[in-house]
Amino acid sequence: MNFKEYIESNRQAVRSEIMRYLPMREPRGHYRIAREYSERMGSYRRPGLLMLSGEMFGARKADLLLPGAAMQASEDWILVHDDIEDDSEMRRGKPALHKLYGNGLAINAGDAVHIAMWRMLKDHMVNVGLERGGPLYDKFYDMMERTVEGQFLETDFICNVRRLSKAGEDLYFRIIGSKTCYYTVYGPMQLGALVAGVDSEVLDALKEVGEPAGVAFQITDDILDMTADEKVFGKKRFGDLYEGKLTLIILDAYKRASKDERARVDAIFRKERAQKTPGEIDFMRGLIEKHGSIEYARKVAKEYGKRAEEAAKRHGSIFPENEFKTTLLAALGELYVRRY
Repeated sequence: MNFKEYIESNRQAVRSEIMRYLPMREPRGHYRIAREYSERMGSYRRPGLLMLSGEMFGARKADLLLPGAAMQASEDWILVHDDIEDDSEMRRGKPALHKLYGNGLAINAGDAVHIAMWRMLKDHMVNVGLERGGPLYDKFYDMMERTVEGQFLETDFICNVRRLSKAGEDLYFRIIGSKTCYYTVYGPMQLGALVAGVDSEVLDALKEVGEPAGVAFQITDDILDMTADEKVFGKKRFGDLYEGKLTLIILDAYKRASKDERARVDAIFRKERAQKTPGEIDFMRGLIEKHGSIEYARKVAKEYGKRAEEAAKRHGSIFPENEFKTTLLAALGELYVRRY
C-alpha cells in the first residue's frame, strides 16, 4: 500500500470524526460555514503521517482517529485565518471562505473549528488516560505554538517589512522550520508515535528524519505555486508573488538581479495584493526565469531530500520492520516529488 492509498483508506473515518464535533445545529448558517473547508477536504497528509507513524509503532487505529481528526481540523481552521491574512483567492479548488462570506463570518467559522480541535484532544486524553494522553496533548500544544510563531514571522514580513533587501534565506528557513517542518512532517509523526507510547529517543529520530523532509516539502510547494495546474493544486498560480511571500525562488532571483531590478521588486512587494498588476507579476516571473531560480530551488529541495534519506538510514533500527515502515519512508520521499 502506498501513502496515497493509506490516506484514502482512512480519509472518511477521519472526516467523520471532524463532522461529529461540528454537527449541523442552530445556528445552522454558522455551522454550514464552519464545516465548509472540512467538507472540501484537503490532501490529508498530516493525519496520514500521524496515523501511519502510530500504526508503525504499534498503536491501535481506534486510538489514532481522534488525534488524526484534530490534526486535520487544525489545518482546516488555520487555512481559514491564513487565507484572510494573505487575501487568498482560492482554497481547495473553490473561492476562499472570506471571499464567499466576508472576513467576520470566516474568522468566526475558523474559531469554531479551532475550539472543536481542542475538544477532540481533550476527549482523546479522557479515552486513553492522562499518562498516555497528556504527552500527546503537550506535544500538540508545542507544535501549534511553534506554528503561530512562524506565521508571525511570515505575516510580519508581508505586512510590515515588505522588502526583500531586509530578508534572506535565514529568515525563510526560520519560517518554514516552524510552519512546515514541525507542523507538516515531524510533528504529526511524533504525535502518532506518542499514541503508541514511544520514548524520547524515537521522537528525536523522527525529528532528524522529518526536519529536512519538511524543508524539501516547502520548497517543492513554492515551486508548485509557480508551475502547477490550478485545478490540480487547488490554488491560483503565482499566489506567493501576489501575496508578497518569502520563497527561496524569489530570494534567489532578487540576489542575482541588477540594482534597478531589485528596486522594482521591492516596489512591487510594498504593494498590497489587490494593487499588484499582471504586468508586475510577469516582470517577477521573467526575473525568476532569467536567473534559473526555480532550478536552483529544485536543487536545494533535492539536497534536503537526500539529508532526510540519510537520516532515515541512520535511524533505521529504531523503526519496527513492518509494512507501515515501508509506506512511511516512501511517503517522506513523495513529499518533495509531488505534483499537488
